[in-house]
Formats: sequence, structure tokens, C-alpha cells
Amino acid sequence: MPKLILASTSKYRKALLQRIGLEPECIAPGVDEEAFKQEFSDPVELAVKLAEAKARAVAVRFPGEIVIGGDQLATIHGAVLGKPGTVEAAVDQLEVLSGHTHTLVTAMTVIGPDGTEYSHLDLSYLTMRALARKDLARYVARDLPIDCAGSYKLEEAGVALFERVQTDDYNAITGLPLLSLVRILSGLGVAIPG
Repeated sequence: MPKLILASTSKYRKALLQRIGLEPECIAPGVDEEAFKQEFSDPVELAVKLAEAKARAVAVRFPGEIVIGGDQLATIHGAVLGKPGTVEAAVDQLEVLSGHTHTLVTAMTVIGPDGTEYSHLDLSYLTMRALARKDLARYVARDLPIDCAGSYKLEEAGVALFERVQTDDYNAITGLPLLSLVRILSGLGVAIPG
């Protein structure tokens, strides 16, 4: 059976795979995300191209294996919100989202052992309650979502920020659309749950 490789060092994506009994090898893809942001202005296209590039960058180094690449970003009014990186930037992002509906774009590319690519795109729509900056700062201090697109962790206390979530796969919000991934991996002969 081919090895399962996650083209990411994301602890969130790894945890999702472990939840369904899989133990992937995690490899950083080494993709220049800033260069892609310069080339692709449409948020959906950007996420799709990054997921493809990450999977391909790792698959070329590990031929004959199964490689999963993913990318996620939040978008509101055409602007892309990536990982904030700092507490202050996280509060700023949440202030932009407060009282509005935004889209969380989760793209995934799986490359099978024979090089066949399987892609999936999940769009989740999240409506945040209108909250004061002090409330947003208190939340950020609690969850420290500085490594999360949109600056929240819905699987933790971040769920309290929202009044409505529309999605086909709740797992996509955490980083990987598991429903589609299970279908793809099962088709490749991977036993799930592992």
C-alpha cells in the first residue's frame, strides 16, 4: 500500500486525518504562497491553485505515494484574509468580520499513486455576531488563532463568535473536507477508518 503524505505541517489537518484513523507523513511543500497571491486575485482560484501546487510539489518528490494538498483562506468583500500571524492582526481581522457574513474557502488536491489528481472545493458561509473590539480581543487571548485563516477556531471557543454557519462539511472549516477526502481515499484503496 502506498504511503499517505500530507503536503503540510498543519497540526489541524494532521489531527483531522488522525481522527479517521490515518497517520500521514507530514512534509512541508515549500510553495511560495506570496507569489501565488500576486498572480491570482480571485480568492477561490487562489486557494485551488495553492492546493494543487502544494500537492504537486510533494508528489514529485514522492512518486507512487498518495499526497494530500490543501489550502484555506477567508474572504469578505473580495479581500483575502489569511493567517494573521499576530494577536493584533487577529483582532483586526475579526473586527472586519464582526457583524458580517464571510466565505471560508477550503481547497484540496489529492494525487494518487499513478499521478491522477482529484480536486475538491468547499465553500462555507459564516455569519459572525456583531462584537466589540474588547470582546474580540478577549476571544483571541483565549484561543490564540494566529495560525488560522480568518482568526478563529470554530472547533474551540470561536464557535461562540458566530450566529450562523452554512457548510456541506463542517470538517472543511478546520482544514480538510473529510467527507470528500474519505470518498477519494477509499477509491484509492485506503481502508477508512484506518
